[in-house]
Amino acid sequence: MSRKPISVVKSRLHQNCSELVKPINDSYSLNDTTWCDWAPFDKNNYKELLGAVDNAFLVAYAIGMFISGIFGERLPLRYYLSAGMLLSGLFTSLFGLGYFWNIHMLWYFVLIQICNGLVQTTGWPSVVTCVGNWFGKGKRGLIMGIWNSHTSVGNILGSLIAGVWVNEQWGLSFVVPGVLTAAMGVLTFLFLIEYPEDVDCTTPQHHTSDGLDENQDNPADLGNGPCINKESSLESAARCSKEPRAQPAAISFLGALRIPGVVEFSLCLLFAKLVSYTFLYWLPLYIFNVAHFSAKQAGDLSTLFDVGGIMGGIMAGLISDSTNGRATTCCVMLILAAPVMFLYNYIGQNGITNSIVMLIVCGALVNGPYALITTAVSADLGTHKSLKGNSKALSTVTAIIDGTGSIGAALGPLLAGLISPTGWNNVFYMLISADILACLLLCRLVYKELLAWKSSLSRDRGYKEI
Repeated sequence: MSRKPISVVKSRLHQNCSELVKPINDSYSLNDTTWCDWAPFDKNNYKELLGAVDNAFLVAYAIGMFISGIFGERLPLRYYLSAGMLLSGLFTSLFGLGYFWNIHMLWYFVLIQICNGLVQTTGWPSVVTCVGNWFGKGKRGLIMGIWNSHTSVGNILGSLIAGVWVNEQWGLSFVVPGVLTAAMGVLTFLFLIEYPEDVDCTTPQHHTSDGLDENQDNPADLGNGPCINKESSLESAARCSKEPRAQPAAISFLGALRIPGVVEFSLCLLFAKLVSYTFLYWLPLYIFNVAHFSAKQAGDLSTLFDVGGIMGGIMAGLISDSTNGRATTCCVMLILAAPVMFLYNYIGQNGITNSIVMLIVCGALVNGPYALITTAVSADLGTHKSLKGNSKALSTVTAIIDGTGSIGAALGPLLAGLISPTGWNNVFYMLISADILACLLLCRLVYKELLAWKSSLSRDRGYKEI
């Protein structure tokens, strides 16, 4: 929610002043054509300046993400996540206070964005690790697809809240989400439970091999506790859950990279997140310029992209669970997203109905693979069978995947800012190209999944694979 207001407020920081009525008794001259803009974004290169503000956040987020996962494996997640939310709320509010303090220096907004990007890296590895600790692999795609809808809900709330004040006092578009984020940080500190065994719940099974828990196959390599899951009685389960957990050594950065699939999904997410974040930061401005809606209307309409993202995330999780094909699910959705983005650019603004339908479909296909990779795929790889039960890899793996994706998230809005002066068509060609590259990077994993399906079908028909 705290990163969404900037995309809504952009159209307010620089607008066509000739279409507005100048207030009576103002201090601007009659020849001032930028009287309604907010300096320093009142210049002709305002798109580049806004792109710099976006990238200050995104580059800091990408760099900090690789470090954040390492800390996340070694610090109590409740404290780590709560501190990050409190600081994120603070820096989001400070950006909006620039309006009330009448600040017109670019370095102030860039510095605030850098700080905000760094502290927000505490969030994603921590929350994926917590959810991964609670749910095993069985229906992880569906569960995390539903859970991941909170990101789109946050974007929707961020857009709607920012839209309330964008035309009057745009500073409140940042202050209110900042205060809400900090308040949620306090609730997280008070109520977050990191591990199910902390409240005497059964530890989930993260990996199965021939119907057995991985810890049964490797009793000497138990990494997430002294309990062996061969005992089935309630008494032994209760006694087992109450014993203190042995803390395994956290995995190294290079060790996480060696987990099969981490590199491919990380590079795929780089391009998938490039597309998603370009929509996140530039969609309201695109609607404002092309469809000629007001800033508030453009912000409200852009929320439909996130509505589609909720549907896409749940659909991707459900399909990947039923087929056991994470890479194939992502690849199919990425293939379908390319023509949909092309159609949205050409016919999406031909009437409000077209715009609504295309935004929802586009959001589902663009955000579906992104949601699946950053949640269920990250949790699967962070509890991979090669780790022999060591759960101390989940935060690091999540940080590597999302950190690599965040490089694309930084490049997308930057490229959009540089390309958009040449025409919005070229921006969409760039997005379609990135989408195709994301799909190609999963080809090896898709091939492996197809072979696994073929082998499974052969066994079902009674043939023995040699």
